[in-house]
Amino acid sequence: MVAAPGENMRVNGDRLWDSLMDMAKIGPGIAGGNNRQTLTDSDAEGRSLFKTWCENAGMTLGVDKMGTMFATRPGTDADALPVYIGSHLDTQPTGGKYDGVLGVLAGLEVVRTMNDLGIKTKHPVVVTNWTNEEGARFAPAMLASGVFAGVHTLEYAYDRKDPEGKTFGDELKRIGWVGDEEVGARKMHAYFEYHIEQGPILEVENKQIGVVTHCQGLWWLEFTLTGREAHTGSTPMNMRVNAGLAMSRIVEMVQTVAMENQPGAVGGVGQVFFTPNSRNVLPGKVVFTVDIRSPDQAKLDGMRARIEAEAPAICEALGVGCAVEAIGHFAPVTFDPTLVSRVRDAAERLGYSHMNLISGAGHDACWTAKVAPTTMVMCPCVGGLSHNEAEDISKEWATAGADVLFHAVVETAEIVA
Repeated sequence: MVAAPGENMRVNGDRLWDSLMDMAKIGPGIAGGNNRQTLTDSDAEGRSLFKTWCENAGMTLGVDKMGTMFATRPGTDADALPVYIGSHLDTQPTGGKYDGVLGVLAGLEVVRTMNDLGIKTKHPVVVTNWTNEEGARFAPAMLASGVFAGVHTLEYAYDRKDPEGKTFGDELKRIGWVGDEEVGARKMHAYFEYHIEQGPILEVENKQIGVVTHCQGLWWLEFTLTGREAHTGSTPMNMRVNAGLAMSRIVEMVQTVAMENQPGAVGGVGQVFFTPNSRNVLPGKVVFTVDIRSPDQAKLDGMRARIEAEAPAICEALGVGCAVEAIGHFAPVTFDPTLVSRVRDAAERLGYSHMNLISGAGHDACWTAKVAPTTMVMCPCVGGLSHNEAEDISKEWATAGADVLFHAVVETAEIVA
């Protein structure tokens, strides 16, 4: 392994920021953020812009059957496995301008800076845009990287439906981004992902860089509660079969379970569908998703078991039917110690304040860690706010993390004199 690049090597922070702002013009939200959900027309437009930028940087583009984009800068050794940098361009319905996008465009900036400095590496460098990381339109999240890692089948992914009943496979075909590469056929020397923290710790601790050592595990449990539609004004309280009441008691129970598993556990409900969703009709059906997370596998599984045991009893007492399905899961992840050290060393060489961090959110890196050495870099976000149009970071934060990413990637890809 050659020596690490000198601390005088830095990315072009202004160029990175301009790229972020240009991408944010595609799929604008209603309050300053973005609505560029996966496999929409806006997603297709964002992909086309990214493709143009990559080609202008001298990279060649490959696309697999999940629509994931792989832009390659060649190395000097044709047999050397590539170093991958990745994240996602899709957003939440009311998402910010940086979640996922920062990681993809910082990867592009790494390559642009390598070009500027005339750096050659033994290993190719590949910048990746994973399809459907968010899972907002098609559950589960991290779908394409999950197929890549062998967690899901291609058929399973293609059959996922959005709330309107449209399938992932049909929508991928509609926007014209079905590639010809077999999913997972690529092999990786290493994988890096750069992301905003999506939490408040770095900002509160006044640190510029999060050195991500682990990622929490997750269960998504989808509940379907069946009650009886009835008039809210004329149905006596003791004659109701109220699926909405059952849901509210389960939500409170989830809160109790999470609090009783402190520290290192979270739980809540983020998505609810009432049927018929009318002001004066008790719901006949309620579908909602419980999200529980912990870096401790035993704690995570214990929380799931307790929730699944207590929810049916709550419903039975109210005469409400209860069905539950696990629609998303990944185990806690420990990232590659060598790559973690490389990120930490880069931050120290560059003079950036840093701290170890456990990611509270799921990322494509959680799945790539199953097939290749993987790690993450994080930068602060204002107030820890994410999955919100008010999500915000500074140019300086974005640049610092991209500098660290650049150094860690180039060192891993091995500079050739």
